[in-house]
Amino acid sequence: MGRTLENKQAIIAELKESLSTSQIAFVIDYQGLTVAEITDLRTRLRPSGTECKVTKNTLMRIAVQDSPTWKPITEFCKESSAFLLVKDDIGGAIKAYQDFQKVSKKTVIRGGVMEGRALSEADVKAIGDLPSKEQLIAQIAGALNAVTTKVAVGIKEIPSSLARCVQAIADKDTADKDTADKDTADKDVADKDQEAA
Repeated sequence: MGRTLENKQAIIAELKESLSTSQIAFVIDYQGLTVAEITDLRTRLRPSGTECKVTKNTLMRIAVQDSPTWKPITEFCKESSAFLLVKDDIGGAIKAYQDFQKVSKKTVIRGGVMEGRALSEADVKAIGDLPSKEQLIAQIAGALNAVTTKVAVGIKEIPSSLARCVQAIADKDTADKDTADKDTADKDVADKDQEAA
């Protein structure tokens, strides 16, 4: 029994809603995957905030026809298509899919769409090679920590340098005074020796 018009309209509305909250969408060929494997893929994608939608290409074309942001996805809508709609962690979603792909060896990325631009399989893989959001935050935090440490050491060093400078001047004055006292004492001894002679 086929789908009713109301059922198809509900699916299209759901697709539009999912796309409106997504940052990027990937299209994969899922031909040959079992229900258990699709379930495994969905489980792997869930932590990255990604939905895996298996729907008819025609319904996806209708869902994106009025959206310039998502319309390029239609060029990938052929044969058995599953749509990965990423809401949060793009790199994490790609890595989760690639891990699944290594295990199943049955799926292929056809391409994707981001900000109205069609992405090739190579583009998608390049995005997957970028550091994750958590790694970038850690790198930024590390860089900020290094800068603040250097500033703190520099600020601490100013009084220490000033103290060493003052001490050096004091030591020089003491040395100059000792030299002057010694010269005076030597002159007094020389004067006394001259008077005695």
